[in-house]
Amino acid sequence: MDPITKKHLNVHLVSSTDSPEFTLFTQTLTQTSLVGLDAEWKPVRTHQTASFPTVSLLQIACQLQDGDSVVFLLDLFSIPLSSLWEPLREMFESPDILKLGFIFKQDLIYLSSTFCSQGCEPGFDRVEPYLDIMSVYNHLQQQKKHGRNVSKQSKSLSTICGEVLGFPLSKELQCSDWSHRPLTEEQKTYAAMDAHCLLEIFKFFQEKVAKEGDLAVTTELSNSDANLGLKVLFGKHDVCDRVSRTQFCEALAVVEATTSDVSQVSPSTGGMIQKSSSRVTSPMDEFLLKVVKVYSDMILLKGSDKKPKTSKKKGKKQSSINGIGKEKDSEQFDEWQGTSPWDPSVGGDGYPKFLCDVMIEGLAKHLRCVGIDAATPYSKKPEPRELIEQAQKEKRVLLTRDAKILRHEYLINNQIYRVKTLLKNEQLLEV
Repeated sequence: MDPITKKHLNVHLVSSTDSPEFTLFTQTLTQTSLVGLDAEWKPVRTHQTASFPTVSLLQIACQLQDGDSVVFLLDLFSIPLSSLWEPLREMFESPDILKLGFIFKQDLIYLSSTFCSQGCEPGFDRVEPYLDIMSVYNHLQQQKKHGRNVSKQSKSLSTICGEVLGFPLSKELQCSDWSHRPLTEEQKTYAAMDAHCLLEIFKFFQEKVAKEGDLAVTTELSNSDANLGLKVLFGKHDVCDRVSRTQFCEALAVVEATTSDVSQVSPSTGGMIQKSSSRVTSPMDEFLLKVVKVYSDMILLKGSDKKPKTSKKKGKKQSSINGIGKEKDSEQFDEWQGTSPWDPSVGGDGYPKFLCDVMIEGLAKHLRCVGIDAATPYSKKPEPRELIEQAQKEKRVLLTRDAKILRHEYLINNQIYRVKTLLKNEQLLEV
């Protein structure tokens, strides 16, 4: 498959509520049954702040009834968030729209925080039905292995695109300043592709499951199950799950119909009481309904998810090996030991070089995107000694998050840095 270039993308930047783009966006949400979701924000070091990053841009790729697609870029810095809260909440929770994402829970947490900070209480806490592209990829890998059990893998969206669609996504603009306006054309294309590729991967997945007949998996109860009482039946989690998925859309439709007169508080009215929206959306086709019943999941945020995690440093126990005091965790090795290996005074060329261990291989790609020499281990499961030898041979600083590696005494006199943050954008800024 050829890469999808800008001319193939139908992209609309939505920056005001009285624009034709906003009208098209709200209309399209009532006509689509499949959307791809992504979000962008200015990279920040969240562990140093008491709040989550502010989402600058929300990308929603919608598949149209004729098979084409359109991508909306919602400029959250320009649009009053109160005008977006209700249509977004309805989309996130609509049983008629399957939402696709790539590890979207983090995006939803930041998005909910952004809306709450602007007075849109409550934020967003549920996305259902939802299908993660990582799950789609793992299912395709299972098919490729002819049904044999294979370990689930965690790969970047760019890698998944490369393997499934035949071309990787460019990630050069991932760490750009998304709070700066106006957005460049390159940023718009990059952002649109991140959401649009989810539809393309799902289309490939849809064709494969249809061809392989995976949706022949029955959602009906067996004869033996039919004689069980409800309490016993729903104690069998696999059966309970199948029943719930099978009846999800029908049951929710009944609930919505019987509670259509129930009032609720909407942030768009400044706290005034108004009735639930009666927005009508197009139902899913039969095949998409089957995909939802068999494969979909949901994202549900808890109260703890909406609070930034703060690091707590605990006291360290000391031990002595060969007369050298040494902590039993990684805090002693937070900084490099001695002179950097690329320093000209020790024979280096003056250019920073890093070796990212297997726990942070994705960071190596981010470093290379900004012009920094970053390598990964020779083997998939290297021993600590192998990592050190490779770092010494190539005059690199070893980057790791593995506390166990840092306990080895022979690392004391070698260059090593413990990466503290979890997200790739934040790791890049930290290094």
